[in-house]
Amino acid sequence: MKNQKILKSFTLDNLPDLDTVVLGALELFMQLELPQIDVSMYKRPLIVGSGNAEATGRIIFEKLDAIFASESTYEEKLKNIDNIDGVVLISASGEKHAPIIAQKAKDLGKQVILLTNSPDSTAAMTADIVYSYPKNREPYTYNTSTYMAMILSATKEDAQKIYNHIIEVIDKLTLSDFSLFDRYYLIVPSRFSGIIRMLQVKFIELFGRTVARDVETAEYVAHATTVVPGDELFISFGTEAERNTAWGKEGNRLHIPLPENANYATMMAVSYYVIGKIQKVRAPLFKQNIKNYMQEVSKVFGYELKVIVD
Repeated sequence: MKNQKILKSFTLDNLPDLDTVVLGALELFMQLELPQIDVSMYKRPLIVGSGNAEATGRIIFEKLDAIFASESTYEEKLKNIDNIDGVVLISASGEKHAPIIAQKAKDLGKQVILLTNSPDSTAAMTADIVYSYPKNREPYTYNTSTYMAMILSATKEDAQKIYNHIIEVIDKLTLSDFSLFDRYYLIVPSRFSGIIRMLQVKFIELFGRTVARDVETAEYVAHATTVVPGDELFISFGTEAERNTAWGKEGNRLHIPLPENANYATMMAVSYYVIGKIQKVRAPLFKQNIKNYMQEVSKVFGYELKVIVD
């Protein structure tokens, strides 16, 4: 488990790229069983999360008759939607906004289920039911093993098969020279529309505004998103039938194959892996700035947040 070994020993001086973290997460899940979530006691739950936690909630519970909210909208929905009968809170750390959300929900008479990777967190102390998931040691914001664990527990995909697909299929592709581009358009199959926000956030975290990116479904890309042409790389994901043959210059198209029976964990792992390959050939902006950022954001939340999340 070579990637696991890297994740256990890296320091501030050699932070791993996202592709290494993806493989390390899959190596972890090959060895462990994940808890199975039961929210059957609720008819109309409120699913709450911040950032990628909100996107994870939408993925996991997309087939439920549920209400979805962020840290900005949960309180209004709790107060104004009468038939919400429970709250499912998703937070890898169980800190920052999570304890506030959990306490407010309980103050309003709602039971709280917490999905977390931090069973000793403040939010875990407040929640009524806690589902705790394993995680790797990762750089702050990467949140790969954290949310992938939750998604895998819901989709029941085989981590070994996802790992094999990356090693045996993706790694053998002739990838475009990512260093030639600073604009990327990711096209995902419509069945994975819930991943869009997660991919947008990952670009923002790693590249800020130095790299332009769009992430849309194969259907939405046709809706006037390419009126103004740019020298961008179009990366499509999916089966061979879902290969992009219409958008971008012919030489600016890359197709990343997914297995026929792929579900969200596969889509997350493969797309994060590709973003990690882009990260490898660009200036290490995340690594150069994350230490100073953590000092500033710690002031915002009022306690120390660390670059390396154990």
